[in-house]
Amino acid sequence: MLSCSPPLPLKEGIWDRSLYQFFFGALYHFISGGDTRYQGRPRGMKKLAPYMAYLRERVEQARPIRLPAPVLLREIQVKGYKGGISQLRSYIGTLRPTVAVETLIRFETPPGQQMQVDWIECRKGKNFLAAFVATLGYSRASYVHFVTNERLETLIECHEQAFAYFGGVVKQVLYDNMKTVILERDAYGPGHHRFNGGMLDFARHYGFQLKVCRPYRAKTKGKVERFNGIIRLLKIRPLRLPSWIVCYTIQQSLISKGKVIA
Repeated sequence: MLSCSPPLPLKEGIWDRSLYQFFFGALYHFISGGDTRYQGRPRGMKKLAPYMAYLRERVEQARPIRLPAPVLLREIQVKGYKGGISQLRSYIGTLRPTVAVETLIRFETPPGQQMQVDWIECRKGKNFLAAFVATLGYSRASYVHFVTNERLETLIECHEQAFAYFGGVVKQVLYDNMKTVILERDAYGPGHHRFNGGMLDFARHYGFQLKVCRPYRAKTKGKVERFNGIIRLLKIRPLRLPSWIVCYTIQQSLISKGKVIA
C-alpha cells in the first residue's frame, strides 16, 4: 500500500528547454567524436576516371544482379587499370540504388505532458548494476538513478525520486515493453493492454497514465534513448562521475534559481 502522498502535477515552463537541448546536444557531439573542423576534399579517383563510363554501363546492364567488385576489377585491369580495389568499391557503391530510408515523424509533447523511462544495464553478473533514466518529453531534462536490480519495487522508488527531483508528476509516462510495466499487449482489444497490477496501482495513486511503445520501435521514446546514448558513451559509473556532476550541477543551479519545472 502506498503511504506517501503524490506530488503535485508538474508545472509548465520551469525547465529551460533550449538550454538543455543545446547543452546535451553539444555534449553528445563532443563525446561521440564529432569534429566540425575542415577535413579537406576527399581523395580523387584519377586512376579510375577513364573507366567510370564503362563501369556505369556494366552496372546498369547487370541490374538487378549486383556485380562483385573483384569481377569488375579484373575487367578494367584487362583494359589497363593500374589502381586498387578500394576506390573501385567506393565508386560502384555510388552507382547502386540506395535503400529508401523510413521517414520519421518527429513527435513533440507540451510541457508537463510526458516523461520517457528506460533501464540501462551497466554491469552484469553477481554485482549487477543498472541505471534508471527518466527524461522529460518537452525540455529533455533527465534524471538518473543507479540500482542493483530492476524489480517492481525498485522501479516504483525510482519514479518517486524522479517526480521529487522534477518537482511534480507528468500526465503520461512512456515505457518500452518491460515486464514490470506490461504483462500482455492488446489483452482487452487493440490498444488496451494488461498492465502489471502493482505498477497500475502506483500510476493511479500518482495520477499519471501508463503508455508503452510498439514492439521493436525504440525510436518512439527517442528522447530518453538519446540521453542513454550519452551515458553509454561516457561509460558512467556511480563512483566515477566527472562529466555527470557537471550536468547535474547545472540542473540544480537552475532549480535553486527558480527557473526549473517542466
